[in-house]
Amino acid sequence: MFLLIGALGFLPGVTDDYADLRLAGHQSGALLLGVFQVSVLHNLLHLGFGVAGLALARAVRPARAYLIGGGAVYLVLWLYGLAVDHGSAANVIPVNTADDLLHLGLGLGMSALGLLTGRDGDRR
Repeated sequence: MFLLIGALGFLPGVTDDYADLRLAGHQSGALLLGVFQVSVLHNLLHLGFGVAGLALARAVRPARAYLIGGGAVYLVLWLYGLAVDHGSAANVIPVNTADDLLHLGLGLGMSALGLLTGRDGDRR
């Protein structure tokens, strides 16, 4: 999923205001699906996260670690989005309110999946 989202962030038409896509920072006016503020950095982070997920999906323990660790990263990004002024230079990723809510959902969902699944696989 992360690979798809990262790639879609580079597609005009799927990403509104594609001409306003910037390398990083709050000045990037591109909106994935017309809602989520994206930049080249933001898209590359999603692509990297997707590659890491594929690499760690081959066994239970690394997959669980990916889910728990990735969930923690997304919860930190959610906190970052709450703390940073979305219109300031400190908003380097960039994020908007829709991104913040998505990061919260991803953080909680990934963490829960990592903590609540795979225990039988650990015993085998």
